[in-house]
Amino acid sequence: MSRTGRAAYDLPKSDVPTVDMESVIPKGNLRQTPAELPEVSELDLMRHYTELSNRNHGIDSGFYPLGSCTMKYNPKINEDVARYPGFAKIHPYQAEETVQGALQVLYDLQTELEEITGMDAVSLQPAAGAQGEWTALMMIRAYHENRGEKRNKVIVPDTAHGTNPASVSVAGLEAVTIPSDEKGNVDLEELRKVVGPDTAALMLTNPSTLGLFEENISEIADIVHGAGGLLYYDGANTNAILGITRPGDMGFDVVHLNLHKTFTGPHGGGGPGSGPIGCKKELLSFLPRPQIVKDGEVYRFDYGIPNSIGRVKAYYGNFGINLRAHVYIRSNGPTGLQRVSEEAVLNANYMMRKLAPYYDLPYDRICKHEFVLSGKRQKKLGVRTLDMAKRLLDFGYHPPTIYFPLIVEECMMIEPTETESKETLDEFIDAMIQIAREAEEDPTVIQEAPHHTVISRLDEVNAARKPVLRYKKPVEESVKGSGIHEPVQA
Repeated sequence: MSRTGRAAYDLPKSDVPTVDMESVIPKGNLRQTPAELPEVSELDLMRHYTELSNRNHGIDSGFYPLGSCTMKYNPKINEDVARYPGFAKIHPYQAEETVQGALQVLYDLQTELEEITGMDAVSLQPAAGAQGEWTALMMIRAYHENRGEKRNKVIVPDTAHGTNPASVSVAGLEAVTIPSDEKGNVDLEELRKVVGPDTAALMLTNPSTLGLFEENISEIADIVHGAGGLLYYDGANTNAILGITRPGDMGFDVVHLNLHKTFTGPHGGGGPGSGPIGCKKELLSFLPRPQIVKDGEVYRFDYGIPNSIGRVKAYYGNFGINLRAHVYIRSNGPTGLQRVSEEAVLNANYMMRKLAPYYDLPYDRICKHEFVLSGKRQKKLGVRTLDMAKRLLDFGYHPPTIYFPLIVEECMMIEPTETESKETLDEFIDAMIQIAREAEEDPTVIQEAPHHTVISRLDEVNAARKPVLRYKKPVEESVKGSGIHEPVQA
């Protein structure tokens, strides 16, 4: 597209004195040849990026059944409110008296999340779920240290999110993995074997990444508490329990939530996220500082938290995502939030039962908001789960999560969410059934998929190990050997 002399910008003449680059940058670090960036008009530039954006898959353009990530529709009223000038054009370092409306929103959101989770206090600081995990673990660590107890073991089930053991390590603690039983629950006997005087906490997602509710959650809580440990609730799957049950009622002491999942902040593309944490009263003095409090009719930041682990995020979290969650909660109300979970669970069970005859079902019991299938049957025919995920692209769907949880061979974790219509669910089910039949009748169709996408199947190993990280000219040379092939015509 480049033509010499074309430009998509018109900058004013610089009033900054010209600097000899060699005097400020070592000669060895200076570019030896021109960058050769494309020269295009503004219209060409806009059409280029618009075309690229149309190639992206997003929740507004197609079904996105990514298990454990709750990729559901983001109501546009959230976006409208987030763009109100009174919210969008304020600065986090303004004087508190000038941003009372924003502080009220955050205070009200804290109160709403306390009620939803059954916690005594909530901090909105953490910027994402993984940071919420780490923040909660730092509070747990500080709690035990404050009591003079040396507890460094955190029990993590084998169905946990991968961020759980990583967060444990970053918090300076040690992860201890325990297996699931044949029904997909935490193995209680194995749990009893590992709890002891060095147990700091148990990290648990409920329902788990298998999409199953822990049938023995009360007994699990008694076992851990009996050993002096705490219970941490990974709130990634809260979309299944809104208005039905609460982590606080199950016996959990601290919880994080993913507002960019359950509460419809934009999800994917690297963020921004929001991972607030809530805790019971025993942990209040360890919350990150500051907290937003209300004195009479005035909202302010409170820095007087005696044993605080300190600030974990600049400003006070990702305000825009927190605001969107507040709008979503207020839009639905208590009965609406409960209906969210009821319909998410209904959709998942409907889809699971429709697909069970065509794929292996590792845990044949009622699921919650998501479920797992296994492609072991198709693997015997030479078709892997990865192949089937690639084939789904030809039907216009983003594939579900694959090969996770790790304990399920050839795993597919599917979450339809509550926002999809029955028609969409049926169309996806039909596509999955067709793929199962293709695996039996003509496996090569799946093994060579996708066939109708802009980019055909990548050499993923080569692309990961030899990525092209800078613009090269001509373009043909930059993609040669990268695993990127010419588009296949539909």
